[in-house]
Amino acid sequence: MNPVLLGVERSITGRRWQRRPGDERAALAISQRLGLPELVGRVLAGRRVGIDEAEAFLNPTLRGFLPDPSTLRDLDLAAERLAGAVMGGEKIALFGDYDVDGATSSALLARFLGAAGARTRLYIPDRRTEGYGPNAPALLKLKAEGAGLVIAVDCGTTAFEPIATAAQAGLDIIVVDHHEAEPALPKAFAIVNPNRLDQEPGLGHLAAVGVAFLLAIGTNRALRQAGWYQQGRTEPDLMAWLDLVALGTVCDVVPLTGLNRALVSQGLKVMARRANAGLAALADVAGMTERPGAFHAGYILGPRVNAGGRLGGADLGARLLATDDPEEAKAIARQLDGFNRQRQEVEAAVLYEAIEQVERDAQPDDAVLIAAGQGWHPGVVGIVAGRLKERYARPALVIGIEEGVGKGSGRSVAGIDLGSAIIAARQAGILDKGGGHAMAAGFTLRAERLPDLRQFLKDRLADQADTGLVPVLDLDGVLEVGGASLDLIETIERCGPFGAGNDEPRFALSGAQIGKADLVGSGHVRCQLVGSSGARLKAIAFRVADSDLGLALLNSAGAPLHLAGTLRADHWQGRKTVQFVIDDAGRV
Repeated sequence: MNPVLLGVERSITGRRWQRRPGDERAALAISQRLGLPELVGRVLAGRRVGIDEAEAFLNPTLRGFLPDPSTLRDLDLAAERLAGAVMGGEKIALFGDYDVDGATSSALLARFLGAAGARTRLYIPDRRTEGYGPNAPALLKLKAEGAGLVIAVDCGTTAFEPIATAAQAGLDIIVVDHHEAEPALPKAFAIVNPNRLDQEPGLGHLAAVGVAFLLAIGTNRALRQAGWYQQGRTEPDLMAWLDLVALGTVCDVVPLTGLNRALVSQGLKVMARRANAGLAALADVAGMTERPGAFHAGYILGPRVNAGGRLGGADLGARLLATDDPEEAKAIARQLDGFNRQRQEVEAAVLYEAIEQVERDAQPDDAVLIAAGQGWHPGVVGIVAGRLKERYARPALVIGIEEGVGKGSGRSVAGIDLGSAIIAARQAGILDKGGGHAMAAGFTLRAERLPDLRQFLKDRLADQADTGLVPVLDLDGVLEVGGASLDLIETIERCGPFGAGNDEPRFALSGAQIGKADLVGSGHVRCQLVGSSGARLKAIAFRVADSDLGLALLNSAGAPLHLAGTLRADHWQGRKTVQFVIDDAGRV
């Protein structure tokens, strides 16, 4: 175990602070070889970046990471079928999930196929009435409308019965997904999924939109080889849609390593050009004026794209990202912004009840926290599960129950594969539907089976979860208040984009005094920090007003605290200043 940092054995949120594990000699070697500040070397070494990988890590290019799409099983089969549908004038339906990954995947393929000359039809199921993934009535409806081919994006890997029904009706289904698979697969025309059990490893970290991008490359190659672009047609520029790939990849919280890192890095550059009418309108309605980064994708744009699928208008996100009409984009962006405000209100109410339930009922040896409530909106259960996971440092499931049926979503922590556990619970007959990946899962069950699910997960995950251990907070270094500067932020940004698998560097501020603290927004605590030298720094802690951390910040009475968090550039009225985002605090 690494030595405790700043003497914080147990912080106000119950975590042990330690320096992020990393080879100090490797950090020094990286900084010396590449002429970088030593801090950058330490950040890279703490993320297990070797000296020979450092340059590619700091400058990720698609040329260096993009594989031959044919390495994915069934991709060539799918590409040939899709190219044939384009050239034959066949109507192609895109059946997407209602989250950001599904919306970006659907919009990407709609844009590509439309540019290649295809007839397409977007279909996003309603979360409340249809649930997740392909369903037989919807697939048969698409066939009745004239579709001969359906591409299921970000779903379908475990949709055995609906796909079998569609196949019997003569409808070809191509699954483009990344969720965990079982040994058996649905009887689809093709299943392109890097997490198939018979797939060579290496691309399993891709979001569905990354898989869709590889399918677009493969299909474009098949069209080119067939001479489709030799008849006066313009070949689509696939790189122009990397903004969608970046958005979906960041928002699905897949690891920002390898190919994902290159896709997001290059995609954010495309996003900055504001060529996508929908993303530009969404940025405007959100008041976003600075250059987009992974933070903006994950916390400003993504929640708004998601909002339609959560509270109504499931297809709004995909339609927004697929349209080239600025007026239509503005109208949809305003709708989504309104839905997002409603989502925040609904989320706050469900979170309050879920926290009360967990604090009353959770047991110390529970491997997974489970909260369930009558009438909880299924559109916010995933967000609330994420909030519980952050608050208690344990995997969490949140379930909304209506008419005896529970629809739930879960979020996990590193080291606990929640997706495979949910699939196993479905296979055991406890769940009616269920699937996901290591860090997130969704499911449906009858309310009377909830106790069975609790016991099943407790037994299955007991070996993976040691709930008696104090959670650890890894920190990349210690700063004085006066050491937080814009130059330091620019240095740190060289290691981005940040997200899952490449955590944003987190630092401790030693002995900071809270000069002023007040409540702002929806439960945020805004602070003015004062260092030992008299230097001042703006800080904020999000959604902590009712927590021990929020109370400690509001009631510090001038006593110094050690603070942990991240540095961000704050843009306000044309000025750029430094802000510290507080995640935790420890007593001095």
